Amino acid sequence: MQLRSRPVLWAHYLLTAISPRLSINVQFQLCHHRKPDLENPKTLDEKIQWMKLHYYKGNDLVMQCADKWAVRDYVKSKGLANILPEVIATYENPEEIDWDLLPDKFVLKWNFGNGGNVVCTDKSRLDKTAAIRDLNRFKKIKFHLLAAEPQYDVKKKMLICEKFINPEQGTSPVDYKFYCFNGVAKYVLCCIGREEGQKPAFYFFDRDWNLQRLNRQGQRAPEGFTVPKPDGIDQLFDYAETLSKPFPFVRADFYLEHGHAWFGELTFTPGGGFDYGRLPESDLLFGQMVNLNIL
Repeated sequence: MQLRSRPVLWAHYLLTAISPRLSINVQFQLCHHRKPDLENPKTLDEKIQWMKLHYYKGNDLVMQCADKWAVRDYVKSKGLANILPEVIATYENPEEIDWDLLPDKFVLKWNFGNGGNVVCTDKSRLDKTAAIRDLNRFKKIKFHLLAAEPQYDVKKKMLICEKFINPEQGTSPVDYKFYCFNGVAKYVLCCIGREEGQKPAFYFFDRDWNLQRLNRQGQRAPEGFTVPKPDGIDQLFDYAETLSKPFPFVRADFYLEHGHAWFGELTFTPGGGFDYGRLPESDLLFGQMVNLNIL
């Protein structure tokens, strides 16, 4: 779990509280080394910033789907209850956790923000004191102010304990992140190698499972590079489109466990809308696929 320093947090909070637009301008320039065009946005990151200011705030459906607990009702409403991971318990505070009642493997995550998960693969080795400390620190982060992401201003913060999804290889399952534009899942970003102490790799593939050199790691991949197409990936594209229909853009995240799909989350602002891992030409390509005129 990566946690930001308190002075950095409060600097972001203050800037956003003064002016979300100013906060977006400053952070965008630090990331992309140029000003965002917020009047006539063209790239995906620019359009995400526009939606932060004009679409996400006060949008009940977006707020529901950005909440990792409330989104479960949305997924059920789409007839996909079977892909929701089992919830073992929920808590208001980490101190409420009865560790003896939990299985050997589980995942703890807050219902707001991004990151901050505790992934336990062996309860006997888990530093419970450190886990409680980090979860409490994460709970205090004001994500709606940190990167001007109003959809994370949840009414009630909740800690969720979910069933651990067993990977087919290694200790962590592959994360499949589907980039959906106006209800069409165009690409999936595969996050591979999220083992403890390892640096993960990120590769984009299209629906026909062709590598797309849309980010820096994909650009550097050798000729003919690929990863085995997983069982169930075609079904994930369908699920992503079902869940993304109402939105101009959303990233739908899933896992696979021996071919069975498990829902992860819906992300409206990947990287806060400051994604420097994507190539500039890819950011423009993605932006061209987001139709803001429907809003």
